[in-house]
Amino acid sequence: MKFKGTDTYVATQDLMLAVNASITLGRPLLVKGEPGTGKTMLAEEVAQALGVPLLQWHVKSTTKAQQGLYEYDAVNRLRDSQLGDDRVKDIRNYIVQGVLWQAFAAEEPVALLIDEIDKADIEFPNDLLQELDRMEFHCYETRETIRAKTRPIVFITSNNEKELPDAFLRRCFFHYIRFPDPETMQQIVDVHFPDLKKDLLSAAMKVFYQVRDLPGLKKKPSTSELLDWLKLLLAEDIPVEALHSQDDKVSVPPLVGALLKNEQDTTLFEKLVYMNQRHR
Repeated sequence: MKFKGTDTYVATQDLMLAVNASITLGRPLLVKGEPGTGKTMLAEEVAQALGVPLLQWHVKSTTKAQQGLYEYDAVNRLRDSQLGDDRVKDIRNYIVQGVLWQAFAAEEPVALLIDEIDKADIEFPNDLLQELDRMEFHCYETRETIRAKTRPIVFITSNNEKELPDAFLRRCFFHYIRFPDPETMQQIVDVHFPDLKKDLLSAAMKVFYQVRDLPGLKKKPSTSELLDWLKLLLAEDIPVEALHSQDDKVSVPPLVGALLKNEQDTTLFEKLVYMNQRHR
């Protein structure tokens, strides 16, 4: 199976090489990059392009590795035993399969997304080392070993909120999605807004990269925020003239709340604009 990109996802050559390398090696693809650069969407698009089902595990701060394998529902079993239900005789009725079990049990290859692994406790990736490496785990309640019938295509995303253990990193193929340059970004915008007027796109891209380049921003606007902003500009029928500033000075663009997402960055931007206007 080779990933060659899709009509709805602009994948760079090095990203396609990384996906195919992880498939060839049979190792998880660890994808890092700024929020909003399409890490989660990558797994969705690869699964669609290769024609395989996608299982998703969205990690939270409270997520435990065991939940990806299975959970034993002892409470339900106790309740059923009190009610005299015959189901209690078979403990398998109370084993809830996690996404890893489902992926291992699949007859055909599947794609598995472990999304934002760095949100969980630092021990979370360590607890999955053997399972992802050997593609098997033991269920103590049923006394059976679950082995992958076919090796799933595993995608793991991280926003760099925590350092991942070296032992975990050794088992992955790593790729960092760099923020798109203007040329690549224009290709991405063309996919989502094929009929966008060139003059509006050019002006919007100029403003967007001006905002991203401002020193001291706590959170730089991402690709997804640019797409949201363009959607609003079209919905509100904002004229291209509103995006142009005199003498290439920095000015507050319309609907800037789609790009800047906290008061610190908004205040910093407004101060910069004010200082800019004073020096005209």
